Amino acid sequence: MAISVILAHPDPGSFNHALARAACDALAGLGCTVCFHDLYGEGFDPRLPAAELGRNARLDPVLARHCDEAAAAHGFVIVHPNWWGMPPAVLTGWVDRVLRPGVAYEFIDGDGGEGVPRGLLAAKAAVILNTSNTAAERETRVFGDPLERIWKDCIFDLCGVSDVRRRMFETMVTSTPALRQDWLNEAAALVAQTFGPAA
Repeated sequence: MAISVILAHPDPGSFNHALARAACDALAGLGCTVCFHDLYGEGFDPRLPAAELGRNARLDPVLARHCDEAAAAHGFVIVHPNWWGMPPAVLTGWVDRVLRPGVAYEFIDGDGGEGVPRGLLAAKAAVILNTSNTAAERETRVFGDPLERIWKDCIFDLCGVSDVRRRMFETMVTSTPALRQDWLNEAAALVAQTFGPAA
């Protein structure tokens, strides 16, 4: 089973990096093939050029590999901080460029793009691991938890992945080392539960 793990945080010493390592270790323990990408570390270019807009556009080899991995993945683990209720720009650009028509979704014959697309991803499940300095209660009450809508409804459900499990770890700025270790264990358990033999 191939699982695509996508990390978006600029600091290699961040808790997001620790979460990604915990997820990769859990997946390796399950015998999964892990396709890991640290978008900042790899210098992924988030800018979508006009030449890539068409379904049959010619893609550079790096982007083509991302697209092939996304299309073939049995699942996804996405790790990123909550910035302004959004993923970091590099991750938004990854979605723009990789989860493209013909890879992640398509419109049925006769639909010129005005209808509801059909999801193409083979993945059965996705795990989203987020960090935040906003308390969960305030995130929901004041902001409506936009990351929940973005990942579950606007991205993965549209692309055919209906089992989307998300965990927000907060409040980072006041967390202790012991609490962070508990969170890493929780993240690993969630990944194992989602992609393990009983899943």
